[in-house]
Amino acid sequence: MSDPQPAAARAEPIGALERLSTRIAFFIAGLAMAAWAPLVPYAKARTGVDEGTLGLLLLALGAGSMSTMPLTGALTARIGCRKVILLASAAVAATLPLLAHLDTVPGMALALFAFGAAIGAIDVAINIQAVIVEKASGRALMSGFHGFFSVGGIAGAALASALLWLQATPLIAALSAAVLLALLMLAGSRGLLRYGDDGHGGSMFVLPHGIVILVGALCFMVFLAEGAMLDWSALLLVSQRGVEASAGGLGYAVFALAMTVGRFNGDRIVQRFGPRPVLALGGACAAAGFALAAMLPWVGSTLLGFALIGLGCSNIVPILFTAAGGQKVMPAGAAISAVSTLGYAGILIGPAGIGWIAKISSLPAAFGVLGAGLAAVAASARLVAARKG
Repeated sequence: MSDPQPAAARAEPIGALERLSTRIAFFIAGLAMAAWAPLVPYAKARTGVDEGTLGLLLLALGAGSMSTMPLTGALTARIGCRKVILLASAAVAATLPLLAHLDTVPGMALALFAFGAAIGAIDVAINIQAVIVEKASGRALMSGFHGFFSVGGIAGAALASALLWLQATPLIAALSAAVLLALLMLAGSRGLLRYGDDGHGGSMFVLPHGIVILVGALCFMVFLAEGAMLDWSALLLVSQRGVEASAGGLGYAVFALAMTVGRFNGDRIVQRFGPRPVLALGGACAAAGFALAAMLPWVGSTLLGFALIGLGCSNIVPILFTAAGGQKVMPAGAAISAVSTLGYAGILIGPAGIGWIAKISSLPAAFGVLGAGLAAVAASARLVAARKG
């Protein structure tokens, strides 16, 4: 399979411009995803569906992401990170306003599928770019890149929520986010890589095997935990800790803030201590946070647990993506596609799995199970750090 710009593109040095563009791309990915969240209640009202139908409708977004993630590594190897990120960003900018305007279930399902497909492609392509830029820079950068995703998420949710609070229509809020996204992408496009592999060639599509399966399984566990925090932290506070419903979102805010702080300090920590102890300590910290939130009945201890989960999880996924890009049994792009797909499956499966455990036992028990899963992640640190094949 031919590489469109092989030697010439890779001869260009990777420096500050490429690092800046990578940060902007991660920020855009977070902004795009979070800008949709405040629009969900309006979409429900516009289509006139009940909660159950809305849940099924939202699965279209996940299905779209899962459809493109396994293929994006091959696509980036063929046409480069730059084209994939720009095309996918354009698709996000085009579909976001549709999500704020369409009023039929079939139309919304198609738009959500397209939106999810674009988000999935961006997610894989920016991580491929990040791995290449980090390797070329010779120092840890991945946690900081993912930190910009977190900041983008905060910005996207804040922008859409503020416009809606100021009585802007959902369409105006979505158009504003789309315009901002497009402007940022144009500003950051110069440093996006025109190639999408590490120069070692390899098959365009490879089934995950070897260490990649382990890395993907660990990503699945961490994304499952993050998805559980998004979907269930408020309910734990309200139903089990007596917090007012209006303050239920405080738990996820504490988690997200702790994760953002952890990511912006993660590169320095990984550079000093190495990925193995950071991965082990992060998994143990998150496991302790889940145990604290599950076992102690006080609001303060639960919020402290959520903060520990955020800090613990913050640098695990960046380390795992670096490991996926550094192994030798698969092309880096294909490995990152596989790891992204397995990880995203955790977000999709997580809400239902936690709900099932909570139904047969209790919500604190479900959080305890998640703690055991993060303890397993910590125990696997030696295997991920030691093996490259």
